[in-house]
Amino acid sequence: MRKEGGYREDRRGRPRVADERRDERGRQRGAARAQGRVQRSAQAPSQRARGADPARAVAFDVLRAVDEGDSYANLVLPPLLRERGIRGRDAGFATELAYGTLRLRGRYDAVVEQAAGRDVGKIDPPVLDLLRLGTHQLLGMRVPAHAAVSQTVGLARERVGTGASQFVNAVLRAVARDELATWLERVGDAADPSGEDPVVRLAATQSHPQWVVRALREALVGDGRAAADVEALLDADNAAPLVALVARPGLVDPVDLLAAAGDEARPGAVSPVAVVPGGGDPAAFEAVRTGRAGVQDEGSQLVALALAAAPLEGPDERWLDLCAGPGGKAALLAALAAQRGARLVANEVQPHRARLVEQALRAVPADAVEDVRTGDGRTVGDDEPAAYDRVMVDAPCTGLGALRRRPESRWRRTPADLVGLAALQRELLGSALRAVRPGGVVAYVTCSPHLAETRLVVGDAIKVAAKAGLAVEQVDARTVARGVAAGPLDLVGDRVDLQLWPHVHGTDAMHLTLLRRLG
Repeated sequence: MRKEGGYREDRRGRPRVADERRDERGRQRGAARAQGRVQRSAQAPSQRARGADPARAVAFDVLRAVDEGDSYANLVLPPLLRERGIRGRDAGFATELAYGTLRLRGRYDAVVEQAAGRDVGKIDPPVLDLLRLGTHQLLGMRVPAHAAVSQTVGLARERVGTGASQFVNAVLRAVARDELATWLERVGDAADPSGEDPVVRLAATQSHPQWVVRALREALVGDGRAAADVEALLDADNAAPLVALVARPGLVDPVDLLAAAGDEARPGAVSPVAVVPGGGDPAAFEAVRTGRAGVQDEGSQLVALALAAAPLEGPDERWLDLCAGPGGKAALLAALAAQRGARLVANEVQPHRARLVEQALRAVPADAVEDVRTGDGRTVGDDEPAAYDRVMVDAPCTGLGALRRRPESRWRRTPADLVGLAALQRELLGSALRAVRPGGVVAYVTCSPHLAETRLVVGDAIKVAAKAGLAVEQVDARTVARGVAAGPLDLVGDRVDLQLWPHVHGTDAMHLTLLRRLG
């Protein structure tokens, strides 16, 4: 009942706040919204997510582990999925959300800066990771905008509090207003307002550090390809790679592995022992669980097959994998060695990686594996001079050729890393050239196309060997690779080393140089 003086009574006759006061507060809130000072949710209260679904929570935890603990996503994600019982499509969603966000972090940071109107360095890291996750759902995945915003805000409310969740809501709603193409144009214009440096623009829009873009462009040109191809290469780096299985010769037939992999599986396009399954967990295949098959990029398979096929003078009885961890190439080489009556020595400097090699070799006949040992590969050439017929040097490198598989590595590597790695690569290749016998062959392999890690290292190692009285010649790795490949290889130029590319061959950017010791 309304009373004089602007008050009304409640059911017990007590005075209540005047309607006029309530109406005034409503007018103030309306004016604030009109001026953009208050954000109103697009969902009704009953539609707003109070928390997060498990898949998004896992992706967030992976990003935090990568940021806080310098962890690797491929080591953190699988155990989290198992621990929380996330399988099937939910596991696939969590994987794409975590990996895609990490790959495209640079692009999304530029978008968030514009949408939030502040430098990302001033945003708390957990909140920034939430914004990255939400932005990837909006711009990089086919997630409806209302679901991407609502679920990410729910996760923010659960993990960083209500206040921060309101900020996340406001920024993501701003991101959702425009399509990816519009954001890319804005990000590119902000990075390169003069339009004079395409590398700067590509680095911003394609989410790669500038030094990486320049290095990849130089490597393409060095391989006889066009500098403009770098955009397609960056696109390939940002796409989720297909899983490839290797049917280890003598242990499982590729035809049988293909049949077991399901109707959507197909044979490899590059490696004759590769099978590309249509999806699912590789560990579900019995051949993988028992070690008769493994998960291995087709480029990695091809370089191992090429070493085994390289023409050799004299006996072919003892092979060495100088840097064998985690064991993929070693297992393929050992399986091939078993078919020829040869034996493999697998050397690895890190004990935990040596154990991974032993696990990878578990299905290989025992008489084909002479030893799995822990040791410094730089000393093998002096400890066992001229002791091996074939030597694999899969050298530690920046991993610039496998950025699609190691999403966080592009943000961790710096040009300074090249100095120490190149020195190590030279020492390892020099040791291999001393360890191989005259007439034997060494394969120098990196999962980086960087010229400082490939061609320059090989040239320097040959010069050092010559000073030590070791004559070395290059074997035509392209001809050897073509002879063992599953199909034609798109190669340009007249070089004798082999460089594979994600955007051309569908593999990691593996480099292979074959060297024969003459004396």
